Amino acid sequence: MNCPCCSGKLYENCCKPFHTGEQHAPTAEALMRSRFSAFAIPNGEYLMKTTLPTKRKFHNKKDLQEWGEINEWTKLEIINLPALNQLEFKAYYNDENGKPQIHHEHSLFKNLNGRWYYVSGKFMD
Repeated sequence: MNCPCCSGKLYENCCKPFHTGEQHAPTAEALMRSRFSAFAIPNGEYLMKTTLPTKRKFHNKKDLQEWGEINEWTKLEIINLPALNQLEFKAYYNDENGKPQIHHEHSLFKNLNGRWYYVSGKFMD
């Protein structure tokens, strides 16, 4: 299966090792791609584990899992990498009514003890 993150690689050689815990994402971009794939699969557990521990109280595994399940995630487009810990992207998906949507976000990440975590995002557009 091709990886949902649109890397052009097979899932087994791309995001799967991150999802299974065999490896950790080496960059903020790799983490973002693996999180997009976690919405597409869906894998709410991974989404929670890759959120900065101090920010997890603002998220809910059930809601993350549900958002992944009710939408069809079709494409990830990396727009800009302004710094090692920042990334702007567009996530394309069809909502539960089949209507195409775009989630455009500028995200912040933090490397803590050699692991990258999602900190927060600012919606664009």
